[in-house]
Amino acid sequence: MERIGDAFVWPFRDPDWLSKVVIMGLILLIPIVGAIDGLGWMLVTIDRLRAGEEKLPPANFDYLGRGVLLFVVFLVYYLGLALVAALLFVPAVVALGIQGNGSGNALLILVGFALLALAFAVTVLGVLAIVFATPAIVLATDRGGVAAGLDVGGVALNARKTPINTLIAGLMLIAAHFIGQLGSYACFIGVVVTVPYSLAMQAWIIRSYELGSAPPAKT
Repeated sequence: MERIGDAFVWPFRDPDWLSKVVIMGLILLIPIVGAIDGLGWMLVTIDRLRAGEEKLPPANFDYLGRGVLLFVVFLVYYLGLALVAALLFVPAVVALGIQGNGSGNALLILVGFALLALAFAVTVLGVLAIVFATPAIVLATDRGGVAAGLDVGGVALNARKTPINTLIAGLMLIAAHFIGQLGSYACFIGVVVTVPYSLAMQAWIIRSYELGSAPPAKT
């Protein structure tokens, strides 16, 4: 994970970074299509970093085909997590709703709150698991398509091969996601800059993870 800290500054090495980031940010405002194109843009950015070119790709709609598979993979992961959380959340709401009708069963109240807490814990831990597995998911999908990206066992195995590498990349991705949302915290229009900047950061982090996970060269 050498030069991992450069994730914060490397986009500024491109003299045209601002125009590319702003145009990409406007594209990302388009529902679904923007997200797909943004993921493709991130993958192409990783390609450029592999080639030693520290410049952002042009901002346009050319990356839809590249990003759609990764979009599907992440959609399945998050829908699966939402389904698991719903299986806990819905019974909790039902149990507490019954108490709202005046039945006053202390055991049902306890079960309802316990299920709510469990649903919250599962959601938080599930999101964190996906974030920390993101580099392995991205690289697997990029190399082998949707089936490889959804191969939970294979993704987990790759993530566990270099646990320190996975931990550092995951923490950096959390920072990147936070920066991506800063624009909405301060002024919503700011996401036009912060979200694509976050994707550029993620590209650097995933490339650094890829380098750190590669087997040592034979001498």
